[in-house]
Amino acid sequence: MVADIRKSRRSFIQSSASIAAAPFVASLAGLHAKHAHAAGPSALVPSPYGPIAPVNDLVTGLPLLKLPKGFTYKSHGWTADPMTTGGATPGNHDGMAVIRSRRVGRSTEITLVRNHELGVGPATIAAPARYDIGNYVVPAGSTFPVGTPNLNGVNGFAAGGTTNLVFRDGNFVESYPSLGGTLGNCAGGATPWGTWLTCEETVANVSSFGGKKHGYVFEVRADAATTTGVPIIGMGRLVHEAVAVDPVTGIVYETEDNRNAAGFYRYIPLVTPGGPGSLEQGGRLQAARVIGMPNADLIVAAVGDTYRLEWVDIADPDAEPVLRSNFPDFGPSGSGPAPGTAALTGPFAQAWDAGCLRMSRGEGIWYWNRKMYIVDTATGLQNRQTPPGRRGQGDGAVWELDLDSQQLTCIYAVPQFSSQVGNNPDNVTVSPKGGILLCEDGGTFSFNGETFGARLTGLTAGGDAYAFCENNETSDVLAGARALGKFVNGGTPPPAQLGAEFAGACFDPTGRVLFVNLYTPGTTFAISGPWGAGPL
Repeated sequence: MVADIRKSRRSFIQSSASIAAAPFVASLAGLHAKHAHAAGPSALVPSPYGPIAPVNDLVTGLPLLKLPKGFTYKSHGWTADPMTTGGATPGNHDGMAVIRSRRVGRSTEITLVRNHELGVGPATIAAPARYDIGNYVVPAGSTFPVGTPNLNGVNGFAAGGTTNLVFRDGNFVESYPSLGGTLGNCAGGATPWGTWLTCEETVANVSSFGGKKHGYVFEVRADAATTTGVPIIGMGRLVHEAVAVDPVTGIVYETEDNRNAAGFYRYIPLVTPGGPGSLEQGGRLQAARVIGMPNADLIVAAVGDTYRLEWVDIADPDAEPVLRSNFPDFGPSGSGPAPGTAALTGPFAQAWDAGCLRMSRGEGIWYWNRKMYIVDTATGLQNRQTPPGRRGQGDGAVWELDLDSQQLTCIYAVPQFSSQVGNNPDNVTVSPKGGILLCEDGGTFSFNGETFGARLTGLTAGGDAYAFCENNETSDVLAGARALGKFVNGGTPPPAQLGAEFAGACFDPTGRVLFVNLYTPGTTFAISGPWGAGPL
């Protein structure tokens, strides 16, 4: 049976070139059934949309992205560009989602929320809701709770948060701040009731220096004036990455990005069905445990790995981080799986002691059709060492969780020394018709003598990857952006930033527009084109 599956899968690969010239007609049910039963290592295959090449931005005229023939895009909201309400657009554009689509007169209006993964800076984002407005001055030599980031000598404000964007009839028309006073807003997730859950990817604690504890989830609304800035403490104080809501049960699934000490969680709210503010009213945090496998280790995954999950209550979601000695895979560089001292978040320490699983670095998560698609950006063996390589420092994988059976299956995994197949996928989205798209966060890589930038990669029905889009921010392109008055990092000429990560990919409800960010220098794009040629 396995041999037959692999033969069928390789036949799919060999026929990809012909598929690229024809409409994608596989049923969605068949697509995801094949994902669940893929076997053998994932590979890079030709894209059903065809090869990619530089395409000029319709706004700046610069070839910022490589895309397939027929696709166009518009850029907006570069770092430091003025927002509609005044003030400069914050930088470090990260997670994002569409939270509202409505008719306004004869127009279709879409509202997005965009994260800004900023730490301590000269000012908070000037939003109506701000969580931490303290100006903390941390003297050098100060002590912090174990496992929290070292902020010695820091002077400033919590500069992270979110901004909202309005897209109407094919154009960006408005932008405004929606949450300030947070730290490290990495990803998050949209709710079924039309809000955004933004996640702090830090457990910093500056409560002794005029600030507050961080590491929480906050809810952001389309109308920024109604955002509360209240942390949802019951969802845990974690190195949060992303969340996704099961619209049937209202349960929120959460990932954690803390290398080789990352749990997988869910939050069962007290109030269902949910609505704006309902998660703030409390709930129960749980961590995933593999049935029959205490402390299951998912930090080196392979396509077809399958587990059944059960869930364990976390008694204290707001517990302080701890240092844990003799924790596996934390030994010195080159020592393989040797144990060492690890910084664990409070919830993960409780989960591990209860036999729960660990991932390497839990990243994006997205709900579609009774499934959760979960990215572990670093599962696998390290590429930069001869075999065996360090565990949990590979190039990543995607897991599929069946919400009804609670079965977790690896549907895509990057083999060691194969960055062309996937270079640390991070955020994930699923198109309205079920196509999976990944945002890469591994920098540049070389393959067959050519250097490639960060990409948006799609997944095929057989668990393989294809390149849909690539960062084309060469030195010349960025020099052109600077000449137009855009903020660009670096000197003169500015250095190429081909490795700057994509983040926040999401489709509008019709599937006609893909929105996505480039983290640096901080730009948002709206991409349109012949989506019917492939699965997206």
